[in-house]
Amino acid sequence: MPTLQDIIYSVVAGRAARFMRMFLLFLAVVGITIWFDLRGYKNFYTQESMDNAQLARNISENKGYTTKFIRPLGIYLLNRNANHKIDEFLNTASSNRALWTIEQQDKYQRIVNSTDLKYPHPDIYNPPAYPMVLSWIMQILPFEYEIDTELKFLRYQPELLINIFNQFLFFIAVWIAFMLASRLFEEAVGWLTVVTLLGSEILWRFSASGLPTILLLIITLLLVWTLVLIEKGSNEDLWNPVRMVFLAILAGIILGVGTLTKYGFAVALFPVIFFIWFYSGLRRGLLCTLAIIGFVLVVAPWFYRNYELTGSPLGAASYSVYSETPYFTGTILERSLNPDFSRFRTSDIPEKLWTNVKEILSNDLPFFGGSWVGAFFLAGLLIPFRSSALRKLRVFTIISIICFIIVQALGKTALSSNSPVVNSENLLVVLSPIVFMFGCGFFYMLLEQVNLAELRPIFVGGFALLMSAPLLITLLFKPVHPIAYPPYYPPRIYEIGTWMEKNEFLMSDIPWSVAWYGNRDCIWLTLNSTGDYESVNARRQIQGLYLTSNTLDGRFISDWVRGEYEGWGMFIIDLLLKREVPTGFPLQKAPIGFFPEQLFLSDKERWVQ
Repeated sequence: MPTLQDIIYSVVAGRAARFMRMFLLFLAVVGITIWFDLRGYKNFYTQESMDNAQLARNISENKGYTTKFIRPLGIYLLNRNANHKIDEFLNTASSNRALWTIEQQDKYQRIVNSTDLKYPHPDIYNPPAYPMVLSWIMQILPFEYEIDTELKFLRYQPELLINIFNQFLFFIAVWIAFMLASRLFEEAVGWLTVVTLLGSEILWRFSASGLPTILLLIITLLLVWTLVLIEKGSNEDLWNPVRMVFLAILAGIILGVGTLTKYGFAVALFPVIFFIWFYSGLRRGLLCTLAIIGFVLVVAPWFYRNYELTGSPLGAASYSVYSETPYFTGTILERSLNPDFSRFRTSDIPEKLWTNVKEILSNDLPFFGGSWVGAFFLAGLLIPFRSSALRKLRVFTIISIICFIIVQALGKTALSSNSPVVNSENLLVVLSPIVFMFGCGFFYMLLEQVNLAELRPIFVGGFALLMSAPLLITLLFKPVHPIAYPPYYPPRIYEIGTWMEKNEFLMSDIPWSVAWYGNRDCIWLTLNSTGDYESVNARRQIQGLYLTSNTLDGRFISDWVRGEYEGWGMFIIDLLLKREVPTGFPLQKAPIGFFPEQLFLSDKERWVQ
C-alpha cells in the first residue's frame, strides 16, 4: 500500500503529475479547436478542396475514380491519347471490322468511350490517396449533402465533418512531432514544438481547408522518423539486417504514399536517397535500392493508369509547368480545348523558375508555417549540434527545402494566385513540424546561455506567445465569416443542381463548386463563347451556364478584352450594358435574383414549379 509520501511524490513529480499535464493539454486542445471552429472556421474556398471532396463522394458511391468537374484540357489530353491508340489499333487489326473478334470490338469501344462526354469522366488531375481516405470517411460518417434553401445558411455539414477529420489528423501530426522532438532533443523542446505547432494560424487554416496538406504533414513526419531509425540502426549496429531491410522498404513505401497524396512530393526521393547513401553505413547501396523499389511498387500502378489515359505518368498534372507562363497565364491552359504549345518557349521555364524562387525566398521561407520559428531554424544553421543524428537530419531538411522550392516554383498555377498561402501547391509547409522542432531546439540552446534560471519560464512563455500571436489575434479580434461569398454561396449552387436532371450538363467559371454542391457534371468555361463552346455543345448538349463574380467582376481591358476571358468579353459586355443575352446563343432563359452579381442561363425555365 502506497504511503502518503509516495502519493505526494506522484502528484508533484510522478505519474499523476504527468497525467495531469496531459489532461490539461487535452482540455486546452479541445478548447482551442472549439474556439477556432466558432471564430475562425470558413466553408471551402479553394478549388482543390471542392474538387477532392466531389471526387471522394463519387468514389464512396461506387462510381470509380471519376469526376464531375471537367476541364477542357483534360478532354484534349484524353482525345489525343485515344486517337493515338485508335491509330495503333487499326494498324494491327483487320481493315474489315466484321472480322474483328469480340475482344477486339470491346477494346475498340472502350477506347472510343473514354473520349465520350456522356460517359463518366475519369479524373486525370488529382493523386488518389486523399480522395480515397475521404471516401472512407464518407462511408462511415453520416454525410448530408442536401441543403435546405429556406433556412439561414452558415455551415455546410459535409465540409464541417471533413474539417473535423483533418483537425484530428492535425493532432496526430502534432503528437508525432512531439515524440520525434523529445527523442532527438529533450522533452522540453518537444513540448515547445507542440505549443508552436498548435499556435500556428496557417496550420489551423490548412486543417480547416479541406486540402490534403495535413495528411501529407503526417506522411512527412513518418518518413523522417523512419530515416532517423535507419541512421541509428546503421551507425550503432543495433539491429540485424532484416530490420534494416524492412526500414528501407518502409521509407520507400511512405514516400510513395506521399507522392500519391501530392505528386510534387516525389522530389523528396532525392534527399531520402542522399540521406540513406551517406548515413547508413556499409549497406547503403542495398538500402537505397530497396527504398527505390518500395517507392516504385507503390506509385507504378497509378502512374501506369495515368499513362494509359493520357500518355503521361502524372496525367494532366504534368502540364502545370506550362501554367503561369507568358502565353498560358491564369486559367488559360486548363480551359483550352486545343492548346497551342508551339507558342511556348523553352526559356519560359527558367524564367518561371527564377521569378517564383525569388518570391518564395522573399515571402515564404522566412516565415515557415506562418510563424517566426522558421527564422530561428535559419539562424540555427550556424550552430553545430553535438548529436550526429541532428546534424544529419538538418542536412536532410535543407536538401528537402531546396528541392521543394524548385518544385513549388515550377508547379505554380493559378491556384496559388487565387489562394496565395493556403493551397496544395505550398509544399514547404509540410516541412514545418521539422523546421519548428529545430527552431525550438535552437531557442533552448540560446536559453542555456541565460544564467537567470528564475526568468526561464518567462522567456519560454514569451516565445510561445509571440509565435502564436497571429492565431490569437484572429480568434480574439478578427472572427472569420464562414461563408466564402463571393463567389461561393452553397444554397444557390445546390438549388441550381436541383433544377437540372442528373444526366444534364452545365458550364461554369466555378465548375468545381457546381460538381460539389450541385452534384452535376460541369465543364470549365471554355476560352470563347463561340467555337469552343459550340464544339463542347456538339459532343454533349450544355443545358445551363452559370457565371459568377470570377468572370462578371473582371477588368474591362485586362480580363475581357485582352485577358483570360477575352473570348467571352463581348458576351459579358452585352449582358452588363444591354442586359440581354447575345442573339444566337442557345441558352436564353434566366431566373430573377441572380444578375448582376451572378448569372444563370438555361434552355428553359426550370425554376418555375
